[in-house]
Amino acid sequence: MSENLIVRRDGPVLHLINNNEAARNALSVGYCEGMVAELEKVSDDSATAAVVLSGAEGYFCSGGNVNALQTRAAMSMDQRKESINLLHDVIRAILSCSCPVIAAVEGGAAGAGASLALACDLIIAGDAAYFSLAYVNIGLTPDGGATALLSQIAPRQLVNELCMFGDRMPVSRLFELGAVNQVVGPNQVLKTAQRWGEGLNSKGPETLRVIKSLTRSARQNPINDQLETEATAMATAQGAPESAEGIAAFLKKRKPDFTKFRR
Repeated sequence: MSENLIVRRDGPVLHLINNNEAARNALSVGYCEGMVAELEKVSDDSATAAVVLSGAEGYFCSGGNVNALQTRAAMSMDQRKESINLLHDVIRAILSCSCPVIAAVEGGAAGAGASLALACDLIIAGDAAYFSLAYVNIGLTPDGGATALLSQIAPRQLVNELCMFGDRMPVSRLFELGAVNQVVGPNQVLKTAQRWGEGLNSKGPETLRVIKSLTRSARQNPINDQLETEATAMATAQGAPESAEGIAAFLKKRKPDFTKFRR
């Protein structure tokens, strides 16, 4: 495992920490490869209720390493795309991970760091944090799914403002758009993300997996296709052990125990 990725477990919550403090947690090959491996591993582990992504020393991620980007001009087109696809593999791994992924954003989420956060299922951010897509300021265009992910939450004009000017957007504005779930004070981001992860532990793991899949497909499916997808999911759930436990608990006026389905 790369020294740029710290893996820590706190009860049912798995923390993946970007540890590249000298470069404000810029992305590294080791971090990206380690992230993909850990997210794939946790997809087969129902004992993990949630994954929390964060950055060491109070800064989420500054995106790509600009010093490394200097070398890209000398590469072939295929080599450049290969290096970009390493980031895109991380984005795909977050989106396809079977359990919820929570971004704990302190400081800044810049460039590809913003994409990492926006790909997550839930976002907790510090009140002084910001998002920035400053690619344009160094003559580059967004990657990491930034335009797709932003277009799911904001009008085209606002996406253009972010991408064409490259200014910092305070989390308060993203919170107003509904893209950030909760804004908290200093030193509360990781504690809140941990608490949310523990809250997800009280829900059925298979139910959460299907909900994540449904909310993702809803962005792409025509309504009739999504209705069919939902019908199949609901009919499957009605015959599954998690619903048997949930319905029995409701009728007996007790709390359901979905932790028995985590292994």
